[in-house]
Amino acid sequence: MDQQKKTTFFPNSPGVYFFYNAAKEVIYIGKATSLKNRVQSYFNTKKRDRPIEKMMHEVVDIKVEKTDSVLEAVILEANSIKAYAPRYNVIGKDNRSWNYVVITDDMYPKVETVRQHTLDGNRDLFFSLKQQQGAVFGPYPGLNTKVAMKILQRLFYFSTCKSGAKRPCLNYQMGKCLGVCVGKITSLEYKKQVIAPLKTFLRGGKKEVVYLLQKRMITESKKHNYEDAARLRDQIRSLERIHDIALINTSFTTTVFSHAQDEVLHIEGYDISHFGGKGAVGSMVVFEGAYPIKKKYRSFGIKKAEPGDDVACLVEVLERRLLRANSWSLPHLFLVDGGKGQVNAIKNLLKSNNIYIPVVGIAKGPARKKNEFIVDVQPSRELIRWVGKNRHTLISVRDEAHRFALRRQKSKRKIR
Repeated sequence: MDQQKKTTFFPNSPGVYFFYNAAKEVIYIGKATSLKNRVQSYFNTKKRDRPIEKMMHEVVDIKVEKTDSVLEAVILEANSIKAYAPRYNVIGKDNRSWNYVVITDDMYPKVETVRQHTLDGNRDLFFSLKQQQGAVFGPYPGLNTKVAMKILQRLFYFSTCKSGAKRPCLNYQMGKCLGVCVGKITSLEYKKQVIAPLKTFLRGGKKEVVYLLQKRMITESKKHNYEDAARLRDQIRSLERIHDIALINTSFTTTVFSHAQDEVLHIEGYDISHFGGKGAVGSMVVFEGAYPIKKKYRSFGIKKAEPGDDVACLVEVLERRLLRANSWSLPHLFLVDGGKGQVNAIKNLLKSNNIYIPVVGIAKGPARKKNEFIVDVQPSRELIRWVGKNRHTLISVRDEAHRFALRRQKSKRKIR
């Protein structure tokens, strides 16, 4: 099958893609929040200066491996690059900015992140870490390490406090630490219950981790240690539904929007419609590039917010949409019909969920003749330039969200 045509069958979900040459060698490996969109971008007519684009004539086969989350895609990419050493993953890369996850060899091991240039500048540190079995993981190019560490700490309860403290740390009081600070767990048990599963996960063994945690949960339950069993249950659930879209969003706008001519961007547009303050309906429309994907449209009947409060209605719609973040892949950009009030409310909602996707609003004015663009709270230059070049597409998304919301609202009135 033609490789470009083959990409139409790729999933719109996180994962890793592999480019093969005629000798069946892996020549490039990449991660994606949407495998379909990312791989299709390499076949677009307008090219950039990514080295692999100049060598696309060598690619005779493409394979993808879907993951349950972006975090697992990041880990799989790093482990795969280490295993295959594809030559185009090195060309043009500034590997001094690559990030590693490091686990120290202390009595209570610390989990930290280290940049390549730090290891380059401290060879003793580099070699001492390398001598520790499974102590250095990565590199992870373009990783938002701050968010990654928060996710990993939430999943595995590793300690960020010091042992021998007089008072328990805040994380322990919140149930996010097993009590290293006040001696509630021994060094041996900490390494067994926290560090060993974390290392297995970073090697790509999530299924193994879940299986072992399930066995421990059953054991603790049989011993009537119900508090420990409940914690393990919650840990398993968290591993099975990792919320992590923010992981690669530190460089999100820089990477995606600076290469936007090569990307088929996934945009979601939202609007609220009501009749005289009654029967409010929220709409969600989906565009891939400039084209609507109508099978992905959704409407939401407003259940909690006051029908005349457009901002509260919009927040309610987005809250319910985010509950489906794992089954409905998140977009590259949220577009809302509204001004600063709507944009700020949605940015705050996303931030509270550790999601850092750009939000653009279009204020239309009372007569719907105005198109004032409100671009994020702290927009990047890449995002501002992209919005300027794609005003007509964004207006089309806004108009379609309005049309769909009005249609569903009228339909709702007829039913009544």
